[in-house]
Amino acid sequence: MRMANTKSFAAAALSVVLALVLLAGCGTNAGNNGGETGNAAKTGDGSAGASTGKKPVELSMFIDFPWYPVKEWKGPIADMITEKTGVKLNITVSTDDNQLPVMIASGNLPDLIFTANQVDRLSNSNLSYPWDDLINKYAPDFKIDPTRKLVNSAPDGKFYTVRNAFATQEEWNANPFALGNDGNPGVAVRTDILKALGNPQIKTVDDFVNVLEKVKAKYPDMVPLIMDPNWMEQYFKAQFGVDVGGTELYEGDDNKLHMFITHPKMLEYYKFMNSLYRKGLIIGENFAFSNDQIDDDYANSGKAFAHMHTVSIADTDNLAAKKSGKPYTWQMLPTALSPDAVLVNDGIGFAGTFITKSNKHPEESIKFLQYLASDEGKKLVMWGVEGKQWHMDPKGYPVFNYNPNDGDYVNSQGLKWYYFYSDAIAEGLRAYVPGTQTTEALLETKKITKIRPVLGLIHAPADSEEQTIKTKIDDLVKNQRAKIILAKTEQEAVQAYQDMINTAQQYGMGKYEQWATEQYAQKKDLMK
Repeated sequence: MRMANTKSFAAAALSVVLALVLLAGCGTNAGNNGGETGNAAKTGDGSAGASTGKKPVELSMFIDFPWYPVKEWKGPIADMITEKTGVKLNITVSTDDNQLPVMIASGNLPDLIFTANQVDRLSNSNLSYPWDDLINKYAPDFKIDPTRKLVNSAPDGKFYTVRNAFATQEEWNANPFALGNDGNPGVAVRTDILKALGNPQIKTVDDFVNVLEKVKAKYPDMVPLIMDPNWMEQYFKAQFGVDVGGTELYEGDDNKLHMFITHPKMLEYYKFMNSLYRKGLIIGENFAFSNDQIDDDYANSGKAFAHMHTVSIADTDNLAAKKSGKPYTWQMLPTALSPDAVLVNDGIGFAGTFITKSNKHPEESIKFLQYLASDEGKKLVMWGVEGKQWHMDPKGYPVFNYNPNDGDYVNSQGLKWYYFYSDAIAEGLRAYVPGTQTTEALLETKKITKIRPVLGLIHAPADSEEQTIKTKIDDLVKNQRAKIILAKTEQEAVQAYQDMINTAQQYGMGKYEQWATEQYAQKKDLMK
């Protein structure tokens, strides 16, 4: 164990050294432009512009997501943002989840950091500039609504970032074509095999299981259901009525908050997943996939009948099938296969951008973010160049002249991924493409989604006892989940589940739930 930990630390240390080398290069570039700090000019929307013809200010940005598809600041969208703001980014994408914590510990930080996992740690005046201070000093016309200030406030009352992918209930209500984003679960199935089976109906969970069993019998070499490793549970948990969102907390009949593993429907859900495994409808290897491309390989190579991922999976797999000349298509299953189906949106945003105290250009940085937060900036980042890549339908949604699900095109253009300040409405409108299966699935998703932003405010502070408890339980669930689902008998699965609950209690789950319940009461009062 000591050797494993040492290797892990060494790998993290090496990765952070490499990052610091890259960032040092970025810092040099920024330093070379140190005399250009006054080049930003005002545009009509109050954002900074670069119409003076001077060289742009170069800022180093660390993106804390190893999976991030965009590795460079390039393409027409990046170029136009630079033209508008006078800022160019030198991007470094993390190699693993340990890299940023090690960088924070070392004190060597880039100009900007985009992260979801280290929001609490970076919301600290010793590490980052408070946005409210910078706005007051450099961009007084940068207006941020009270709800966003509230949900992003640090314990010191300042806000050091505004997370993207968030919208208030009022904004959702005012934008009926905004459907949410790709982050909702979905399952697609092969239409040719469905036809060969006589097109049996799939309107319930039992219907789906029956079809999987027929596939298993008729096509023994095919995996009936392959699952993306990040989306293995959400779809079926929703069907069983497990009304838990990203915070992994739910409000019980006792009006207290509880961890999701104690939800009254969880054991029923685990028994179901275990039955799929014991029937040979899912495979044990799925739980050991080292990355999220392996399930795609199963689906795109014809080795799987059903593919569990997100609401866009049918459109994505159809595009892949078309490109590779496959003679079949994919079709989404209904979002709800049960009258109990429910999804909970308790998000307060995905990730935020921090302006670190190492940043020598805080004025340009906050104005850069001000432009991204403008109506023009949000549309440019999420939709592309108006008139060239989209136009607005009179009904109030963008019409694209490209396929928003074509990852190769989207990434090559720099679309979507520069959302260092965005909102869920711009992203949600991007998802409204009439005639696509993704849009139909999102329309169904919206019908069964409950929005509970107050729950999203419950998160344990960095380095607190509550965070330690939560981390230990998260690791426990991650390890024990496969043991439950891959048990040889239902009795063994139930025992493994009970063992998990008992261990979580020993870790302090009750104490965490008591703390969360107290926080919940306070946050509900703040949101009134």
